[in-house]
Amino acid sequence: MAAPSVFLLAVSGEIESGEFPGFDDLYCKFSFVYGQDWVPTAGLEEGISQITSKSSVSPTTLVWNFPIDITFKSTNPFGWPQIVLSVYGPDFFGHDVVRGYGAVHVPFVPGRHKRTIAMFVPESTSRLQQLTSWFTGRRPEFTDPKVVAQGEGREVTRVRSQGFVTISFNVITKDLHKLGYDVGHGQSTGPQGLQGL
Repeated sequence: MAAPSVFLLAVSGEIESGEFPGFDDLYCKFSFVYGQDWVPTAGLEEGISQITSKSSVSPTTLVWNFPIDITFKSTNPFGWPQIVLSVYGPDFFGHDVVRGYGAVHVPFVPGRHKRTIAMFVPESTSRLQQLTSWFTGRRPEFTDPKVVAQGEGREVTRVRSQGFVTISFNVITKDLHKLGYDVGHGQSTGPQGLQGL
């Protein structure tokens, strides 16, 4: 039997919930960002959730429970996949505006993981721009949300923290160890890695 030339990374889970004080009726978009050696082999690279509202049972939490499921193959761990989130909702005038951006790497270690992502929004650089954007309903936002996963040019972007999103991941790897990569305990070569979770 020939030695493997690629490894597989299978990721499932869900965008569980968010906390955005003062905001309601929000929806979430996601997309995966990855290096040039990575190829998605199954699943969705991007998606958009339903609109959710806060309930009387949980007045601070917005629950999406939106599924994610994707499988990648690669020859190199450089450019390990990240999930980029963008949360949108209505402003005072009913325009859809960004309520938060955030990104996190898919966990390296196989198993079940939960991550809470601190979200942020870009800010105008002057009071005049802030006033103009409020009247026109066009607040600062990135033309491509995937820029959140990159470091280039981010140091000059003015942002403000705003909310949190919780994601759960179920990660399975195959042949990563056979190619000489050690990611710690829980190394899985198939579904048996999910036992006891």
